[in-house]
Amino acid sequence: MRTKTYVITGAASGIGKALLKRLCEDNIVFAGYRNKEHEAVLKALSPNIYPFYIDYSKPETIKLACDYLLSKCTKIDTIVNIAGCVVAGPVERIEPDELRRQFNVNVFGHIELTQRLMEILNDGRIINISSMASFGIFPFISPYCASKRALDMFFNSLLIENKKNIKVISIKPGVIATPLWGKSIDENSKYFEYFNGYEKEMRYIVSNAKKNAREGLSVEKVVDVILKADRSRNPKLSYTVGKDAFAASIISKLPQNIVNALIKYGIKKRINSQKI
Repeated sequence: MRTKTYVITGAASGIGKALLKRLCEDNIVFAGYRNKEHEAVLKALSPNIYPFYIDYSKPETIKLACDYLLSKCTKIDTIVNIAGCVVAGPVERIEPDELRRQFNVNVFGHIELTQRLMEILNDGRIINISSMASFGIFPFISPYCASKRALDMFFNSLLIENKKNIKVISIKPGVIATPLWGKSIDENSKYFEYFNGYEKEMRYIVSNAKKNAREGLSVEKVVDVILKADRSRNPKLSYTVGKDAFAASIISKLPQNIVNALIKYGIKKRINSQKI
């Protein structure tokens, strides 16, 4: 099996780091990181790993990262878009700048990176780590849900339109035990004070995020699916990971008024039953 070249964003922790460890033994992997303290850690993992700095909340870093990648690569076999964030809160109170940050990080950053690398992606693959949230049935994290749906829609269009024989695959995990949950609490905590009237809901969101970080599926479950999709001659367009993601895909096919009623009932029951 020939050595392949991968570009992974969000490679410093969670799913990205687990994938990196599985790929770096036999492949060249360019590993995107946001926290500059992670550069040395990534380098130490393997001589086949080439870390690069990219922060989608700072669009100017995307061009610099792509210039670096284009200077080092003549061909990329697979881009794995993992980097992301979660903006939480009731729609009526979320600051517009936070909504823009959500889409910059989860959608526009991935699109720009891909656009700039298209010239060396002939016959390659793009694997996006979407989410069961893309099925759009999770209140109080609607920016995250909308961004994941938009990611899927944009890249499905790219799949249809492109003339470079590029395959595009969406991986939709359910609840996975990753540092994303803790990061989402930290990044949103300063905004929770603006959510007067939603205190119980926000306490539930924080409590549930902590539970997910402890009890979610292993990141290795997602990595197994990513590798399966990458190695398949004819991969599916979309993969769910976990029973909850599969259930979300089924529920999303119901009429919207029924989905809304189920979600409102479920959220109310959970909030009232938990000691938070």
